[in-house]
Amino acid sequence: MQLHISPSMRSITISSSNEFIDLMKIKVAARHISYRTLFHTILILAFLLPFVFILTAVVTLEGVNKCSSFDCFGRRLGPRLLGRIDDSERLVRDFYKILNEVSTQEIPDGLKLPDSFSQLVSDMKNNHYDAKTFALVLRAMVEKFERDLRESKFVELMNKHFAASSIPKGIHCLSLRLTDEYSSNAHARRQLPSPELLPVLSDNAYHHFVLATDNILAASVVVSSAVQSSSKPEKIVFHVITDKKTYAGMHSWFALNSVAPAIVEVKSVHQFDWLTRENVPVLEAVESHNSIRNYYHGNHIAGANLSETTPRTFASKLQSRSPKYISLLNHLRIYLPELFPNLDKVVFLDDDIVIQRDLSSLWDIDLNGKVNGAVETCRGEDVWVMSKRLRNYFNFSHPLIAKHLDPEECAWAYGMNIFDLRTWRKTNIRETYHSWLKENLKSNLTMWKLGTLPPALIAFKGHVQPIDSSWHMLGLGYQSNTNLENAKKAAVIHYNGQSKPWLEIGFEHLRPFWTKYVNYSNDFIKNCHILE
Repeated sequence: MQLHISPSMRSITISSSNEFIDLMKIKVAARHISYRTLFHTILILAFLLPFVFILTAVVTLEGVNKCSSFDCFGRRLGPRLLGRIDDSERLVRDFYKILNEVSTQEIPDGLKLPDSFSQLVSDMKNNHYDAKTFALVLRAMVEKFERDLRESKFVELMNKHFAASSIPKGIHCLSLRLTDEYSSNAHARRQLPSPELLPVLSDNAYHHFVLATDNILAASVVVSSAVQSSSKPEKIVFHVITDKKTYAGMHSWFALNSVAPAIVEVKSVHQFDWLTRENVPVLEAVESHNSIRNYYHGNHIAGANLSETTPRTFASKLQSRSPKYISLLNHLRIYLPELFPNLDKVVFLDDDIVIQRDLSSLWDIDLNGKVNGAVETCRGEDVWVMSKRLRNYFNFSHPLIAKHLDPEECAWAYGMNIFDLRTWRKTNIRETYHSWLKENLKSNLTMWKLGTLPPALIAFKGHVQPIDSSWHMLGLGYQSNTNLENAKKAAVIHYNGQSKPWLEIGFEHLRPFWTKYVNYSNDFIKNCHILE
């Protein structure tokens, strides 16, 4: 902006910087200008100059668009001064209106949809879409992508379910090689424990742990972590129970890999005289019932209305259909008083746990006349894991469940439990367990779906003593955002869920807690390439 005063003082001209446009020209009479007039003129100029400056800036900015200054200025500021919206806002408003109209319309059959956004833009240019057609195609594309994403999520869950239910090649190799070793190596067949230590197996001065599993590698981690974390390993006695097909391999492992001074006993279910069909008729029915076997081993998609099922609900249903839930090993804990008639207290452990702290203090906990010392799962910092009440496990629309149970009652966890067997023998817990299993079989599994915990929640009702949650941290097998600091402090961490640490689908950042106790220098583990 430039200010020009003529030599004769007869005119004052205000022009733009490019000197092509005169913004304002003030002519002055030929006579002598009075001071009063000059003062008024300067006052007017002081008032106008800020507006002239703004106008000049607008001209400069809009010059790229090749529009005159007053035209651009009026087009920009006029509608706002008059309270009207500009073209862009009107366009957005009209587009919202079109989207609302399209959202209620049926998408035509056979509508050809572009595969990507760039193809959509190309089709718009080539086919000259109007706004309504564009909105309709865009809606159809979004809905198709949502369906594809949903289907892929269900496929992912199915694949994860199959991965969790299968046996990794390395673990299968380990079992086969150790079984072969049992048949060819006398040292692998040596008596466990040695004859002079047999009395210890029923000595209540020792700390007795019971572990039921057919996973040799997992068993080795549980035992090793317990021994290494103990302040008195010489007081530890492990009773490892397995099935008939795994017995030789399991025996070989602990015969060849001593955990002295701790003591290990390995027994197969077929070596317990008490475990007969007469004593476990319900479990025999569970294992042999065709509809039950089909439920756990059959087609998990058939009959499922995936359009009305959320992925989270579907994942929960898949987990409840794990074949392990009809295995006798998974139900053994309900028979502990009969299997170990001379013991007063035992700690029962799942095979997907790691012990990080000395557990000897568990034997000193006062259970107040109760049978089962367990961590409750209805309260805690982790609302995802520690928010389980009976409503999470039972179908309360079933009249028997609604009559006998409270949906808001707190649940508790299996995996690390201190059992008072002497008190247990005075109760009818086993009979209650069998009774409710029968009722669920009669109702075609409509009372509950998930494994062995629901009948135990009923059978142990009134017999559970809550213990501090720091003893047992859950959720490492189905929650990736587990608090690592809390996991380091917990006495026992539990990989309950599908993502076991020995599987490829296990969470990488949580696996080191478990692999810390895997003996990678062992020849059998090296030759089977476990977790390489």
